[in-house]
Amino acid sequence: MSDERRSIELEIEVPGTPEEVWRAVATGPGISSWYVPHEVEEVEGGRATASFGPEPEMQVKGRVAAWDPPRRIVFDGGDPSEGLVFEWLVEATDGGTCLVRLINSGFGAGGEWDDHYDAMTEGWRLFMFNLKLHMEHFKGQAATAVLPMAAWTGPPEEAWTTLATALGIPPASQVGDRVEVTADDAPPLAGTVARVTSTYLALVADDPAPGTAFLAAEGRGDQVQVSVWMYLYGDQGVAAAERDEPRWRTWLSRESVT
Repeated sequence: MSDERRSIELEIEVPGTPEEVWRAVATGPGISSWYVPHEVEEVEGGRATASFGPEPEMQVKGRVAAWDPPRRIVFDGGDPSEGLVFEWLVEATDGGTCLVRLINSGFGAGGEWDDHYDAMTEGWRLFMFNLKLHMEHFKGQAATAVLPMAAWTGPPEEAWTTLATALGIPPASQVGDRVEVTADDAPPLAGTVARVTSTYLALVADDPAPGTAFLAAEGRGDQVQVSVWMYLYGDQGVAAAERDEPRWRTWLSRESVT
């Protein structure tokens, strides 16, 4: 049973008209360009699938529970009384921007749900920032997502430092710095730092293709998820994704950095 008192409510201002922002938050190509690959049947009651990885169990089936372009879309698992619900609201503001609000509800009660709630809050903040980068730099374009990740020893601050150091990226990089992976055994990645915290770094990438990228350590405790997620544009991005995703998975999973 869900806890009706608990939901994640976040908002971010992004450039674009309501129609442009709607495409980014309500269509398969749009969502795939800043979150995870999606297929969305663009009609109320339509099917929606989110792909968190190549394995069959990582394909999450859902439903378009409400479709009101360009203002409001709601995704759920098919049963409004069970499971998580994701409501997106788009509101035009002054200066050619829109306010995007997320209301993520349907959380249960108890310690396990507490951890899930905290992890999803942390993740949504990261992805909504990536939505902003997408709208600022690649509005109207569709990206190919590269989403390798692996379980590493925590806590997240130490895992992040280990990741950055192993790749040759200064852990204390500053916004505006251009950084690049210098490890000989890692695939290419370079760009300008858009945000940095104690557990992740966000890039506007220029290599191996134009796009955005996140190097992150997420979670709590002795084991965390470390990821190098990229959203690459154009034919160059398609080729780089096909070539580099298996290499990144191998690099992240090797014993010498776990």
